[in-house]
Amino acid sequence: MQPDIEIARAANPLPIEQIGEKLAIDGEHLYRYGPYKAKVGFDFLDGLEERPDGRLILVTAMTPTPAGEGKTTTTVGLGDALNRIGRRTAICLREPSLGPCFGIKGGAAGGGHAQVIPMEDINLHFTGDFHAIGAAHNLLAAMLDNHVYWGNALGIDSRRIVWRRVVDMNDRALRSVVVNLGGVANGFPRQDGFDITVASEVMAVFCLARDVDDLRQRLGRIVVAQTRDRQPITAHDLQAEGAMAGLLKDALQPNLVQTLENNPAFIHGGPFANIAHGCNSVIATRAALKLADYVVTEAGFGADLGAEKFFDIKCRKADLQPDATVLVATVRALKMHGGVARDALGDEDVAALVRGLDNLGQHLRNLGQFGVPVVVAVNRFLGDSEAELKAVIDYCADFNVEAFICSHWSDGGRGAEGLAERVAEIADAGTSQFRTLYPDNMSLWEKMRTIARNIYGAEDTIADQRVRDMFRQFEDQGFGHLPICVAKTQYSFSTDPNLKGAPSNHVVPVREIRLSAGAEFLVVICGDIMTMPGLPRRPAAEGIDLDDDGEITGLF
Repeated sequence: MQPDIEIARAANPLPIEQIGEKLAIDGEHLYRYGPYKAKVGFDFLDGLEERPDGRLILVTAMTPTPAGEGKTTTTVGLGDALNRIGRRTAICLREPSLGPCFGIKGGAAGGGHAQVIPMEDINLHFTGDFHAIGAAHNLLAAMLDNHVYWGNALGIDSRRIVWRRVVDMNDRALRSVVVNLGGVANGFPRQDGFDITVASEVMAVFCLARDVDDLRQRLGRIVVAQTRDRQPITAHDLQAEGAMAGLLKDALQPNLVQTLENNPAFIHGGPFANIAHGCNSVIATRAALKLADYVVTEAGFGADLGAEKFFDIKCRKADLQPDATVLVATVRALKMHGGVARDALGDEDVAALVRGLDNLGQHLRNLGQFGVPVVVAVNRFLGDSEAELKAVIDYCADFNVEAFICSHWSDGGRGAEGLAERVAEIADAGTSQFRTLYPDNMSLWEKMRTIARNIYGAEDTIADQRVRDMFRQFEDQGFGHLPICVAKTQYSFSTDPNLKGAPSNHVVPVREIRLSAGAEFLVVICGDIMTMPGLPRRPAAEGIDLDDDGEITGLF
């Protein structure tokens, strides 16, 4: 089996100007980072608003397992397939974080013959967007501590500082730290901590902002602390939003690259869906909708996380109207949800697969609540048997949902043409009746309960009195209209990562709430999820190296 990195290196990429031409972007509006990647300038994007929108297609997935589902691979494969059948299509993806690349994934640019390139650049520093986001976030942290040091004119209560620092790496040692040690010259010691950059509110603001002015205003609304009488202190109070916007101005321009089949792909922004809202930038999505007839985008992890947040946060805030949803499933993942160990997935086991289909069914029922037509893409692996594949197709038919066996990993866009034909037909039919799961005016606690019950299959949500008081406090402060962004494990509908399938009658424990006033949502942290991940026992970084020719090895 040829590694992804070798397939990517064997590609024949076109100069980025030729990719821009496919979307009618003149070369003068492309700001190149080498021959195969560029940012699209605001001088061009600002003139697109009057154009009609193309069709918006979301790719999501069943509950992920270590066996892999191939959501990004399917997004790329579907985009290539739509272009193959004559539908002018652009792809919108998130930028990979260094944390998972060096932790468990080893890369996140698709796979096999359904990849975006230049693969190594995309997986590592790319165009520097993540570094800009981290710098802007940590500038605000520095200005906050500096303000306290120089007299604290705003009366900030150091016990109520909520703005943590960030780094784009999995580093559990930084979850809880003490800063300002070393004497009077270094400030007032206090407990602090780090989150991974993708969990930063600056990342969320970056991804939800419509333009530079909106970005600046959202940055100014970020709440970083409280006074002793619990009045919020914002980035605007610290006069920080201007400098932060300056750091982010160039990064906010969307990145244009290409697939292995030389089709255009925007890759911009990168929040995780288990601890953030999990969608690429609004700017990239809206630009693609103005430039292409069809736009294929993804939302992170399973549909209970990424798709729910795509519909309830991104579409709500950006006035997006999705036309179709593709739910990715694999035989291997279904068997794992049916109780098969990872080392036995190569053996045919229809009975275990049938047991695991409950997970797929729960996602289908969930997606039905949003009113967007759904099809299932079965991302085929080489060891899948015909009996197993038939069982998936028959199960989906019971939901009146079509399932398509796709081989885009091995065959590129050609392996997903059947899926593409049906998705285009659904999108063109205009039958989507998109709706969010809950209204803005529902109480914050009831919004959380609605997600837990209607999406996770839970009996209820529980929290101690301190957390319940925080829900009420945020409502009293005028934030009750905001949507909920749940942070929980991606490996189960529940908060227990070991509870597979489609568990019911469980409860969802809420541990903490964080206000993201700039991003305009509340992060509700459930179970044991961490906003700073750790590396596994054998991190992927151990297998990444440079060969004698200076080429990177080990990315996959």
